[in-house]
Amino acid sequence: MIEEVQKHSVHTLVFRSLKRTHDMFLADQGNPPPLDEQADKLKMSIKAKDEYKAVMHLVEANKHSRAKGASGGYNDDQFHKHNGRQENQMGMELVPLSTNVRDNMDMNDATSATTVSEGMQRTSSTSSSIFSSQTLSLSGVQHKVALIPRKPVSVPKPKWHPPWKLYRVISGHLGWVRCVTVEPGNQWFATGSADRVIKIWDLASGNLKLSLTGHISTVRGLVVSPRQPYLFSCGEDKQVKCWDLEYNKVIRHYHGHLSACYSLALHPTIDVLVTAGRDSVARVWDMRTKANIHTLTGHTNTVADVVCQASEPQIITGSHDCTIRIWDLAAGKSKATLTNHKKSVRALVIHPILYMFASGSPDNIKQWMCPEGKFIQNLSGHNAIVNCLGLNSDGVLVSGGDNGTLHFWDWKTGYNFQRIQAPVQPGSIDSEAGIFACTFDHSGSRLLTAEADKTIKVYKEDETATEETYPINWKPDILKRRRY
Repeated sequence: MIEEVQKHSVHTLVFRSLKRTHDMFLADQGNPPPLDEQADKLKMSIKAKDEYKAVMHLVEANKHSRAKGASGGYNDDQFHKHNGRQENQMGMELVPLSTNVRDNMDMNDATSATTVSEGMQRTSSTSSSIFSSQTLSLSGVQHKVALIPRKPVSVPKPKWHPPWKLYRVISGHLGWVRCVTVEPGNQWFATGSADRVIKIWDLASGNLKLSLTGHISTVRGLVVSPRQPYLFSCGEDKQVKCWDLEYNKVIRHYHGHLSACYSLALHPTIDVLVTAGRDSVARVWDMRTKANIHTLTGHTNTVADVVCQASEPQIITGSHDCTIRIWDLAAGKSKATLTNHKKSVRALVIHPILYMFASGSPDNIKQWMCPEGKFIQNLSGHNAIVNCLGLNSDGVLVSGGDNGTLHFWDWKTGYNFQRIQAPVQPGSIDSEAGIFACTFDHSGSRLLTAEADKTIKVYKEDETATEETYPINWKPDILKRRRY
């Protein structure tokens, strides 16, 4: 008859197993496992080969030379005292570098290798031929490992730029001036305002030439075509209009935006118009047929600015969702999203010469390298909501703030060489000192700003300033370039 096995719970069985294990290993719990000599030797040989393979032959040579020294009656201590050398624990020589070797450490690799060898030969002139050969081979190893001169971090000094000064204030609008653009011939410029009117002004004299009415809400974006006599405008009334400047009339409407349109840009080489706005998308239009070619979706908040260039990326957008997106125009898809900004990106500007662009946000102005959008550096210090950026070919970057401040930066170094607080129009309150848009004319010698006191201000370089009267007050700040 089969004896019935008593059944226990899993908890009881596990506890018994633990107890047996405890009893079994309690005796030698504190003792380490026995050392395997063969495994230890193998481990040490692998370590030695890995770290000292280049100088292993010197150990054997040292042993032979010591044996010869002992047989010749030449004491080890006397030998080392005589040569002024030291030995490490491996029995290898540590040869002190001579003065001329240390002096020439910043020379190029080939020269420094030769200098080290010559210095070692001079240092060991009194030693035996065996030791001099060892010294040469060891010095070669030292050169490879330790004597490569490290290049110092160089911070370039900023280029001197003359200070800018206000020389003209143009009034005429009845509301906030929200946008400004200069025509390709550099003869006139256009402004759009909250009074729903587009005004065209003579650039040289500042006189009003023309007023265009048609928008039923604030005009937020303007751009003049370099290839056709067309002016494009967009506004908070969701409308995108094409004006024929030969007849001063609207000839095309581009319908599609679901909310206010805040920015627009023309492609420099093909007849394509890109608009962006509060519906979180950028739309690509065929200029002639008015067709909505692409709707660039991906942003999760208002798209505040859009810029175009001929090379990749052909379209760049900045949004209130704190991101910048780089777009593939052919596919109509986002190629990359730059998430470095911590606050909304309201302004973008493309460098006219270099393959770079900048973005403005209340936390920082950031510089980027095209085409993949590699971060270059931060321009910190404009502690305001940055509404606009301007850039000329001399490397002067301008940022305009919501509090009426203008900061001028050297593009290459990020040095803030001038700060201006523009005076408001008489009769305006100080809180109306906001700058909504800024742009340089095509010569780069005039700066136009569109402001909240209903004026357009024109700045130019101070011709009387010199490097002596307006010196660069610059100190290199290594910690400035935080990589994020």
